Amino acid sequence: MYAPAHAEGLQVLHWWKSASERKAVDVLVSRLADEGISWRDGVIPSGSGVGASIVLRSRILAGDAPEVAQLNGVLISEWDSLGLLLDVDSTGINGKWDKLLFPTVLTLVQPHGHFVAAPLGIHRINTLFFNRKLFAQHGLAVPQTWAEFELVAAKLQRLGIVPLAQSSEPWQVVSLFETLVLAEGGATFYRDLFVKKNAAAFADERLARALQHLRYLKKWMTVPVPERPWTEVTRQFADGGAAMMVMGDWAKAELYAWGQLNEDSLGCTAVPGTANYHLYDIDTLAMLSASKSYRPAQEKLAKVVMSAAVQADYNQLKGSVPVLRNPDMTKMDSCARASWKLFASGAVAQVPSLAHRMATDEITKDAIIAEVHRYFLDDKISTADTQRRLGVIARTVSNTFASPISRKR
Repeated sequence: MYAPAHAEGLQVLHWWKSASERKAVDVLVSRLADEGISWRDGVIPSGSGVGASIVLRSRILAGDAPEVAQLNGVLISEWDSLGLLLDVDSTGINGKWDKLLFPTVLTLVQPHGHFVAAPLGIHRINTLFFNRKLFAQHGLAVPQTWAEFELVAAKLQRLGIVPLAQSSEPWQVVSLFETLVLAEGGATFYRDLFVKKNAAAFADERLARALQHLRYLKKWMTVPVPERPWTEVTRQFADGGAAMMVMGDWAKAELYAWGQLNEDSLGCTAVPGTANYHLYDIDTLAMLSASKSYRPAQEKLAKVVMSAAVQADYNQLKGSVPVLRNPDMTKMDSCARASWKLFASGAVAQVPSLAHRMATDEITKDAIIAEVHRYFLDDKISTADTQRRLGVIARTVSNTFASPISRKR
C-alpha cells in the first residue's frame, strides 16, 4: 500500500523488495501517511544493496538525490564527512535518542555529533536455521559444534537431503565466511581483520582455517553451488529441499510471510562456535541534503521510525529486532528475543558484519568479497595465495581515500 504523492512527499531510495520487506515498508508508509507525508517509493532491487548504492551515487553526482536513502554502516560516517547528509538533531535531541538507543547504534547514527540517520532495526547474521520437522522425523539433534554439524550433515546427505542451502552470490558467500572467521578466531581476531585491517592478522593460521572450512562446506551444498537470490535459497529451505541454512534473520521473516514455516516448524540457533556473538547489521534511513522545504517531513520520518510502536511492528515483519534499549518484547518470537538479549548484553558480544557494511569502508569490503568469492568458486586457488592477496588489500586499498572534506550545513 502506498499513499499518493503530495506536497510533503519524500522519495525514499532502498532495496527492500521481498514479501516480508514490503510488509515492513508498508508499516512505515502507513504511519507516515498518518502524519500527512507520502512515501514515494524508490526501490532498487539488488540483494545486498550493491545496485542501490550505485544508483544513489549517480543521482547525487547528477544533482538529483532522493530526500531519504537506505544507507547502512560505515557509509553513514563517510557520507556525513562529505557533507552529503542532513542532520535531524531536533528530532534526535527532543526525542532523547541518546537515552533510548544502544551505544553502538547511537554512534552509528550520530557519527560526528549530529543525528543524520534514523535507525530501524538490528539483524543478526550468524544464524543457523534448521527445519524442525525434518530434524524430528530423522531423529537429528541440533548441532552446537562443527563436529556435530558434520555428523548431522552426513546423515542428511545419506538420506538424499541437501544439508545446507547456499548461493554462490558474492555477498552470500562472504556472509557465511564471516561467521566461520568468527567461529575460528573469536571477536578480537575478527575485528583485527575487518575493522582494524591489521595486515599481520591476514597471515594468521586462523584465517587459513576459516577459508579452508568455507571451501570444505561446499560438500554439503547443492553441487554445483548455484548463484541465486537469497529468497530462492530460502525457498529451497522452506520447501524441504535443504535442512539447514546460514542466513541473517531476515530469512525468518520471509518464511513467516510466505506462511510455509512458523515458530513451531522453524528452528534457529547460532552458527556453531559463535553462540556468544551477535554478528550484526543495522538498517538505517539517512536524510540527504536537499531543499530546506523537505526538512519538516524528514524530521517527522525520523520521529516515526523511532516510535516504540513502529519499532515493534516493523521489526516483527522484517525479522530484525528494535534498536531501543527498552522495547516492546511481546511481538518478538524466541529467535528475536535471543537476538535482542545478546545484543543488549554489551559491546563484547557485538561484532560488525563485513558483508553488510558495518565493519569497514566500501572499497575494502568489495575487494575482500571479490577475493573470498574467487577462492570459493575456484578450488585451484591456494589458501596461501588468497591470504596474501587479502593482506595486500589490508595494507593498501583502505589507504587510498583522500582526506574527508569539512562538513557543510
